[in-house]
Amino acid sequence: MSMPTFTMRQLVEAGVHFGHNTRRWNPKMAPFLFGVRNGIHIIDLQQSVPMLHAAMTAVRNVVAGGGRVLFVGTKRAASDTVAEAAKKCGQYYVNHRWLGGMLTNWKTISLSIKRLRELDEQLASGAVGGLTKKEQLVLAREKEKLDRALGGIKDMGGLPDILFIIDTNKESLAVQEANKLGIPVVAILDSNSDPSGVQFPVPGNDDAIRAIQTYCDLMVASVLDGIQAEIGRSGGDIGAAEEAPVEVIAAEAVEGEAASAQ
Repeated sequence: MSMPTFTMRQLVEAGVHFGHNTRRWNPKMAPFLFGVRNGIHIIDLQQSVPMLHAAMTAVRNVVAGGGRVLFVGTKRAASDTVAEAAKKCGQYYVNHRWLGGMLTNWKTISLSIKRLRELDEQLASGAVGGLTKKEQLVLAREKEKLDRALGGIKDMGGLPDILFIIDTNKESLAVQEANKLGIPVVAILDSNSDPSGVQFPVPGNDDAIRAIQTYCDLMVASVLDGIQAEIGRSGGDIGAAEEAPVEVIAAEAVEGEAASAQ
């Protein structure tokens, strides 16, 4: 694999250049704004393109070094997309609500994850069969609540090495905790965002579904390229793997081989 590519045209088509109404803006974003159109701030994509590429490279390099990426996006427009993206590349996500101390109080969060695992095992094995329906319902609701909050990080096994965040206003606590622990942050910054504490800022629309999908797709491809680089560096032997990768072979090639065999 290789690092994914994109064009300014793709970003325009996804609506990445649209900021918020001029009344809703953060003056700290002024350097990244191109101008105003119909009362809406227009984000300078000539800056967004290289900054997005730098953010993708940072994510790729972290993964290539064996690191973990945490996708964060709890707003309705981003929630499902963020979870799907993280699952596609084998990474982790928070898409329901950021719990205070999710990074800075990892020991307590680990205990909650342990509890979630216990409930998973109990409910899956039928060990709760001897309980009353009310008791089973209480356990099921506890599991559902924990799963919403921690399901995306229950297999993370420790603190992430880099965060990818959609909407730093909504996820300001995540940015603060990452900064406190020295964890780098990649974030999409709309015209009303605060770029403070973001090591790899990407000026862009953080509300449009197509824009969010575009960012996530590019980050997924960057992670996969990083994984490939890590395997190559460690001398991974695909042929020795218990599960070989699936190769897609054109039907014409298969028919041609069958004919020559006859």
